[in-house]
Amino acid sequence: MGVDTGRDHEGETVTVRYWAGARAAAGTAEDVFDAAGELTLAEVVERVLERHPGDQMARTVAVCSVLLGDQPVRSQDPASVVVRPGAVVELLPPFAGG
Repeated sequence: MGVDTGRDHEGETVTVRYWAGARAAAGTAEDVFDAAGELTLAEVVERVLERHPGDQMARTVAVCSVLLGDQPVRSQDPASVVVRPGAVVELLPPFAGG
């Protein structure tokens, strides 16, 4: 079986984009996950950590800011944040510099 890139079924997937250190930890700029129905942000993060096991990714995700579409998630409980099929989740680690 091939990997579903989400290009043919965009409404049935959730895309996770990684920035800076999250991209380095994941080894890719983005992942596409099957999503036949709504997921919680906690479930999306669980899938990210299953696909990219290891302490570096877990530590990185733990400090990331999250955007769902263009909206910051801020301090909301990830278990209560609904991620609908077709959504884009962006993981942004703290950036250094100025």
